[in-house]
Amino acid sequence: MDRIESGAHAPKAGGRPLPVDTLLDAPLARAGERARELREAGFDGVFTFEGPTDVFLPLVPAAAAGVDIMTNIAVAFPRSPTHLAHTAYDLHLASHGRFRLGLGTQIQAHIERRYGAKWSRPVARMAETLRAVRAVLTCWQRETPLDFHGEFFDLTLMPPTLRPGPNPYGLPPLLAGGVGRRMITMVAEHADGLLVHPLNTDLFVRGPVTDAVTDGLVLSRRTREEFSVMLDVIVAAGRTEEEMRAAIKGARAMVAFYASTPAYRPVLDVEGYGPLQAELHALIRAGRWSDIPHAVDDTLLGRVVAIGDPKDVAAQLASRAHGVADRLGFYLPYRADPACVSEVLDELRALT
Repeated sequence: MDRIESGAHAPKAGGRPLPVDTLLDAPLARAGERARELREAGFDGVFTFEGPTDVFLPLVPAAAAGVDIMTNIAVAFPRSPTHLAHTAYDLHLASHGRFRLGLGTQIQAHIERRYGAKWSRPVARMAETLRAVRAVLTCWQRETPLDFHGEFFDLTLMPPTLRPGPNPYGLPPLLAGGVGRRMITMVAEHADGLLVHPLNTDLFVRGPVTDAVTDGLVLSRRTREEFSVMLDVIVAAGRTEEEMRAAIKGARAMVAFYASTPAYRPVLDVEGYGPLQAELHALIRAGRWSDIPHAVDDTLLGRVVAIGDPKDVAAQLASRAHGVADRLGFYLPYRADPACVSEVLDELRALT
């Protein structure tokens, strides 16, 4: 197998503070301003996800804010590899080499009924999508013919007049999310980095995730230093009882929502909470959305979420990232006081 021609790798934590990203939680009109606010609060980067707004457009104004930008994640299957390559190229150029393309599969119901796209063999399809996007970007970078043949895509037409030419910042890194072992192994074989879903625990990351990454790197003939792992963690930080109540309420609701999805059951299985997934799924099917957070007990919450005052949360984040992550993704599913968040970041940088 040919070695992967990768984009710039995320900085490793050794010898420098661990880079930390967070959600760009603002409408398009305020995205640039919000990105600057988050940079001033101490974040190294911002990311968007495939939610109620477009995943790429807010990153355009954010690119001028001097922070790293990324999708975490953009749903891959409804988009063509060439569309993804064009968007990644432009955002990488606009951000002066600070863009990372993070892709994900979503689940069958969303792909077919929300996007009207095809769903089949997600591991194989995602592997080929990563290879095809890289083939298009490499065609532009090296100014060579496009000649990609796969099971899902045949890409052979790229006239010189339609090529943007080499990107002065190189190829944007391609990352992908995964929870199941086969998907994570594939990501470590074909991508520049792995996005660890925020529904994770230390036991899950240091066990199944690390083992699968090792398997994939062996297949790609790369070392761990040539691969990046971004660990997304749900944070519930507070300095007062009122702040803690709000933080825990938001975090518990997020854990319950994610834990109801069958695709994320492997995390619960590792922690001995496998049957909870079916219980939560049944509540959602019955329309009992307000009941699902109560099904998540404090033990599971504490294994998934970094909970406590800023110093305690920073210590938990540093511990969970140590030896396994090159970058952290901050998930704050509640209205957090910016001063509290900045305090967490200051404490974390002092530790890492």
